[in-house]
Amino acid sequence: MGSLQSSPSHQDYVDLAEKTGFSFEQISILHKRFKQLSHNEDKLRREHFGQITDLHANPIREQIVEAFFDRRNFYQEIEEPVSEISFENFLVVMSNFRPPSDNMSQEKLVKVRKEKLRFLFNMHDTDKDGTITLEEYRHVVEELLSYYEALETETARGIADAAMLEVASITRGHMEPDEFYEGITFEHFLKLLEGFDIESRMNIRFMNMDTTTLCFLTTYRGVKSWPFQLYFW
Repeated sequence: MGSLQSSPSHQDYVDLAEKTGFSFEQISILHKRFKQLSHNEDKLRREHFGQITDLHANPIREQIVEAFFDRRNFYQEIEEPVSEISFENFLVVMSNFRPPSDNMSQEKLVKVRKEKLRFLFNMHDTDKDGTITLEEYRHVVEELLSYYEALETETARGIADAAMLEVASITRGHMEPDEFYEGITFEHFLKLLEGFDIESRMNIRFMNMDTTTLCFLTTYRGVKSWPFQLYFW
């Protein structure tokens, strides 16, 4: 498919629609937005996301941006760091926010749900070791609570520690006082969010067909607690 140096060809549209589930019209809108962000370049870099003003005030903006440069999110196992992404990479990441269609089979719905949860898990598993550790979770909580200036760092850490203990009790059951909880695995993450309506809360909304009003909104509760919204553009 190449790097889609100009407008995608009809075959590009066919391939991308099959890979991501977006319609041709949606792919066209996202391609225009990609070109706007990249200043008409064929690759998107981290600094380009600085143009998204609504992202500046988001307490977890770093994790949001990094999600676009995480090879796990475009299904590549290579461990090398990513400094820039193609439109295809961008679209594959964005497809994690596509709501399920009305005629989707139960098997496909289960697959989509798992992919969305894997995406969220990857956002928090910053060292890519397959586990959300206490330190990683503390960082997320501290960032989320940074809006509340009256809360001191130690208070935020205490909230994170208490939440992690709750997670341990849910996923591991009874633990001895001297037993160490290594962190949240993806299997634990699935168990924690069982019954959580991720399909409707994590989605991209095409408000209309004008690229200046394209946005996506995610409402997600970090482990059992803190609701927050990810506003993109």
